[in-house]
Formats: sequence, structure tokens, C-alpha cells
Amino acid sequence: MTRRYDDALAGLQAAGRLPSVVGAVAERGSPAWWGRAGADPAPSPETAYRIGSITKTLTAVLVLQLAEAGEVDLDDPVGRFLPDAPHGGATVAGLLSHTAGLPSEPSGEWWERTPGTDRAALFSANAGRPAIADAGELYHYSNLGFALLGAVVEEAHGTSWWEAVRTRLLTPSGMAATAYLPPEGCAPGRSVDHFTGRLTAEPHADTGAMAPAGQLWSTPADLLVWAGVLAHGHPGILGEAWAARMREPVAPAVDYGLGVRLLRVGGRSWVGHTGSMPGFQASLFVDPATDDAVAVLANATTGLPSDRVPGLVLAVDPPAPPEPWRPTATLPVSLAGVPGLWFWGNTAYSLEWWGSDLRLRDVRTGEVGDRFVVAGDGADARIIGSDGYHRGEGLTVHRDAAGAVAHLECATFVYTRTPYDPASPAPGGHPDTVRGSENVF
Repeated sequence: MTRRYDDALAGLQAAGRLPSVVGAVAERGSPAWWGRAGADPAPSPETAYRIGSITKTLTAVLVLQLAEAGEVDLDDPVGRFLPDAPHGGATVAGLLSHTAGLPSEPSGEWWERTPGTDRAALFSANAGRPAIADAGELYHYSNLGFALLGAVVEEAHGTSWWEAVRTRLLTPSGMAATAYLPPEGCAPGRSVDHFTGRLTAEPHADTGAMAPAGQLWSTPADLLVWAGVLAHGHPGILGEAWAARMREPVAPAVDYGLGVRLLRVGGRSWVGHTGSMPGFQASLFVDPATDDAVAVLANATTGLPSDRVPGLVLAVDPPAPPEPWRPTATLPVSLAGVPGLWFWGNTAYSLEWWGSDLRLRDVRTGEVGDRFVVAGDGADARIIGSDGYHRGEGLTVHRDAAGAVAHLECATFVYTRTPYDPASPAPGGHPDTVRGSENVF
């Protein structure tokens, strides 16, 4: 029965070029499966990944605890609790639902990739910034807004946001694997070079005052526990009525509640959140009607279709997975400088090395029309079409005197770094090569 989950996860890994991905499923509220795909690293059930904006759901529950206790009214302006806060007129409900009109990001350096500042520095840097819309005018996702909500929590409890998370959420729920800083043995953050498939390390920044928007690390098993809290509340954490209130859409056309995303996938209604930080992506969703839940975590900056995870992983009959994708360790010598953006005439192509073949992808459609393999080694290697219109044809790499790639040529098709200029000769001194190759392939 769980084979379909393994196949679905393998499909996500291959299609998204994910160094590693882990997932878990609960059926009717009980853990039913854990799986992994990819090998950088080879994860275990205890391997933690960064969960990004799934963190916001924990911040939201902390705020709703205060509302349930009567210490906060959802219509209160945050200035009531934070007199020095920027956008002090924004209401608690407006911040939870991203309808307060705040800017999406704080001023300053890219907060997800740089060491975070404290609250005073964050407030000072954003003082006087205008809103981008009137309150309630539109849904506009705001990380800055959740930093303000985290500060409200700190003021209410007289402690740090993380201490409130730890004592008021993690301990009562038993989520022992969820952490503020990257725990020992965690998955490393990675980005994948679009053209070569090589991996680059991403930072694991402590985001400081922005932590309530996306700081935490966790495992799929812990997230399934949290899914139950989002679905029905939890004794000592949040009452079921308030959990239900979280799931009410803020407007008919907005798929967001009070700190949670709302999805309609596979004819079912899901509540949860997606997450993204440099080097990581995450997805957690639960169907409150059935208590089915799915959590998927990957250590790649891009590549995981996070909001499609429930439909893809829980599909009754997922397609057979393709061959696993593996990061590039060494690029063949003959391909040095070849992967990248190229133009045939005025049409843009992405030439990508996938570890065993070179793929020519139409940038406009995203479709791969041709593939090439490298035959031989070193200077004597040949690049031969293996699939598509160029099958069997040789791809010639023309280099200048310094060894840099000048242009590519395959069966009179010339690929250049810039779009074709009909007023200038084509590379190599053949002015009719590009125009004379208007075959459809």
C-alpha cells in the first residue's frame, strides 16, 4: 500500500532535482509511512530539515492562544502591545491573514541569507515605511508582519519567541525533534545549478527578530503531530473552536486563514503551509475531515512543488517514478562552458547537463526537444544527439583562441549566446547558417 508513496516521493526528487527529500503520511490521524529519496545526505527519520514558513503556523497558534485567553483581541492594533513598532495601526487579524497592507519583506539585506538583527534594530530599520495597500484592501503576503506578531508574543509572555514556542507548543505536543538552530546531523542547505546540476552550499542563518516568520527546523514525524494541532487543536495548546477559526478564509477569493494556507486539491480541503528558506523547501497539509496528512521536506532552494504535495503524494495511482536525479560531481571536460542559455535565431534554449546527458530545453515552453550524450573522454570526446531532431548528429563546440565557448553548431543549426542579428554575420563566418536552418524540430 505504501509503495505508491515511495513512488510519488521518488518522482518529486527526480523532477525537482532535489539532493534529498523526505516525507511522511498520516492516515486517519495515525502515522502510516515515512520515506526518502536522494542521497545528499542519505536521510534517516531523525534528520532535520529547515521548514521555513511552516514556522508561521506556530507563531499564529501562539497568538491565538492569547486571543483564546482573552489577552488579545484580533481587532487590536499591534501598537497596543508594541508602541515603537512600525505599522502600529495594523491589527492582529490583519497580520495573521496578510491583509494589513504591510510590505512583504523588511528593509535591509536579504534577511533569509544574513545574520538577523534584534527587535530594536528591525523596528528602527522599518520605521516610517509606507504601507503598500490600505488595511483589508488586498491579500499581500508579509514576512515582516509575522515578525511583529512574534514580538507581540514576547511582550505578552515576557520571554523570547523561541522560549514561548518551546514551552507552550513543542513540550505539550511532544515535538522533541523541532529546533531553533540546525541540530546535529541535519540536512545541509543546497542550491542546484540550473545548467550543470552542481550543488552549492546555502547559509543556515539565525534570522533573529525575523525568526517567527521562518526560522525553525523539524522532521516529517514532528510535523504530522503539528498537523493534528492545526486540524483539531490540542489540550493545553489550543481549543478546537479556535483551530476551526484559523481555517476560515479571510475573504471568498483568498486561500488563507489566520496564519494557515487553505488548499483545494483532489476534491478535498487541506489546511497547512508551505515553507522556503535558502537551501530548503517544505510542505505540510492535513485534511481535517479525514485526518489524513502529508509532510514533505527537501534540501533544495527550488524544485519542490510545495502546494501540490497533497495531490501528488496521496494520489491513488501515481505514475511510475523516473530514474533518480543525482547531483553532478564532475562535468565532462568537453562540456566546459557549454551548459547555459543559448539562442537559435531568436528562440531561447536552456542547455542543461543532467549527469548522464545534455538536454536542450525550450525556455518558452519548458519542453526538452533534444538530448545529447558524451562519447569518449577529454579532448577526443564527441557530443552526439541521442534523442529528438538532432539524434545521431554531432554537436560541435566552437571555442575562441582563449578556449572560451564562442558558439555551438549541430547539422547547420548555430546556437549563440545572444539572439541572432540579421545585420551581422553568424558566428564562424557563415551568414546564412542560422537563417538557413529554419527546420521545425
